[in-house]
Amino acid sequence: MNTEEFIRIYRDGLLHDTIPFWIPRAVDRQYGGFFNALDMDGSILHTDKSVWLQGRFSWTLATLYSTVEQKQEWLDLSRHGIEFLQKHCFGSDGRMFFWVTQEGKPLRKRRYVFSEIFAVMAFAAYGKAAGDSSWTQRSLELFKKILFYLKTPGLLEPKIVPETRPMKGLAMLMSLISAAQALHKAIEEPLCVKVIDDCIAELERDFLKPEFRCLLENVGPKGEFYDTLDGRQVNPGHSIEAGWFILDEARRRNNDPHLIKLGTTIIDWSYEIGWDPEFGGLLYFKDAKKLPPTEYWHDMKFWWPHNEAIIATLMAYQLTGDEKYLGWHKDVHEWAYKHFPDPVHGEWFGYLHRDGSLSTRVKGTMWKGPFHLPRMQLYCWKMLEEKEKVAAK
Repeated sequence: MNTEEFIRIYRDGLLHDTIPFWIPRAVDRQYGGFFNALDMDGSILHTDKSVWLQGRFSWTLATLYSTVEQKQEWLDLSRHGIEFLQKHCFGSDGRMFFWVTQEGKPLRKRRYVFSEIFAVMAFAAYGKAAGDSSWTQRSLELFKKILFYLKTPGLLEPKIVPETRPMKGLAMLMSLISAAQALHKAIEEPLCVKVIDDCIAELERDFLKPEFRCLLENVGPKGEFYDTLDGRQVNPGHSIEAGWFILDEARRRNNDPHLIKLGTTIIDWSYEIGWDPEFGGLLYFKDAKKLPPTEYWHDMKFWWPHNEAIIATLMAYQLTGDEKYLGWHKDVHEWAYKHFPDPVHGEWFGYLHRDGSLSTRVKGTMWKGPFHLPRMQLYCWKMLEEKEKVAAK
């Protein structure tokens, strides 16, 4: 592996392509916060705002300030985002909206607490970057509120009628791990460690299915397998992301062997089930029993699973030294960098057909913003840079 070349790709892509695409185009100087619906050239498609992307971009900017360079613009814009969140995105019940107008008027509130999850991450990252404990305290208070809502029956409307078929999903466990990790970086809080431990244990106990060699998206309350479309659903990108969250926790715990084994097992199974043997790249949905998926986008190639796989395979290689992961890293890196980047206007396209051809030229949506891609570029750059420093000693 040409470490210097890969460092250049990730570092320069982050600093000279991805971030400059979003700044200043996405910054709303009139009402605060960030626009997220951007065309190929960065022009704005509409001005409504995704709340969770306000948190995601604010987290990205504060993290860049803390880990790359203390660039005042990044810190100021992170605050620009979190102040919009604090001022406009909380309802009278204390829960956050999912979608607001440009001015911050509410449009939609979901049954989930994903907006809150990314606000926790943004508040924590900004508080750490700015040395402002008031924001880390807000992050902790909001994190506790999330736990209260999740643990108190009846406060959040269930997706499926629980009396008929009680279910729980992988996405919330993953999100809690990520939020707790972000908060713990900003403040030494025992609650964060407990939540991380509990979520990883639940993920391993209930969602990991050796009989199918996969991590399921949905299971019963005690990990029961439902032989239904939802019950058999596997999202390889989600699973791979969960795998590297666990590996990242292993790194923080002096390379904990159990967590390394768990994380790499999840990555192994997810990569094997998700890699497209015909066209390359990662498929969006698979069925645990190898039955046909029914979602119409099941065979599309989205940007973010490839971002997560690039991180996961590199992290797995660095923790284990297993050449298999280096090979996978090169495969997914080469496929992604061949198909997603826009050489004309910069950044990445988000949505491709199975063969890698463009599905839509849009660069920003309610879902796609400056989070998965810059996080991948930052993490991979820093992992490789750390490797070089160790090798030089």
